[in-house]
Amino acid sequence: MRILCLDDEELALQKLEMCVKKAKPDAEVWSFDDQDALLEDAEDSGCDVAFLDIHMRGMNGVEVAKRLKEINRKMNIIFVTGFSEYKADMKAGGYIMKPVTVDDVKEELENLRFQIGMVPKSDALLRVQCFGNFDVFTPNGDHVHFERSKSKEVFAYLVHKHGSSCSTKEIAAALFEDAPYDEKQQNYVQKLIQGMVKSLKAVGAEAAIVRSYNALSVDPKVLDCDYYRFKELDAGAVNAYECEYMIQYPWAEFLYY
Repeated sequence: MRILCLDDEELALQKLEMCVKKAKPDAEVWSFDDQDALLEDAEDSGCDVAFLDIHMRGMNGVEVAKRLKEINRKMNIIFVTGFSEYKADMKAGGYIMKPVTVDDVKEELENLRFQIGMVPKSDALLRVQCFGNFDVFTPNGDHVHFERSKSKEVFAYLVHKHGSSCSTKEIAAALFEDAPYDEKQQNYVQKLIQGMVKSLKAVGAEAAIVRSYNALSVDPKVLDCDYYRFKELDAGAVNAYECEYMIQYPWAEFLYY
């Protein structure tokens, strides 16, 4: 097993490296205080497990984790943090609180699993899957049915925009690329939006859409979305990511900032 450790604080990195070596004496352990150096090493020599400090100067934990998963999509990511706001997620695994102990590291390494389970959000109106094929589910796991595939794509685009308002023209440009935005196109997009809202209303999730003058968006607070969780450094979402994002839509690109 090849393990990489990353922390931009020297003493914290030394402590982490020592604990990992004691917890897994037969592993090959390499430590880095620079994100680019760690990524270069992972690219050249591979990696099975990466212990990453969340809050670092320069490249943040989201970007480091994403780039490591692009190198090895089955890499296990374990976050190390001194910030208590992540404690609620630790029951799902993938987090260690500072100061790091040998027992903490040993427990994580003994329970490695490529896809660390995610604890469902109890107050979400919808569960949204962006990794792999885009899909939408009710909280009890039923598929949300969209009468038109393009209506579903409108919702996918709004989810992708993560709460930013989108005009009808912008949605049309994403879904239909270089097609002229004339009256016929505008009316068609409006019908797609109406169909999307109808499907969400049928499952009691119409509040997921926020309307403003000539624009609409999603309310991220009512969605349990793997993409949003990744950007929030949820360890379960990070480890579930296999470098595929809304693969059925040509406009979709994973944005981590």
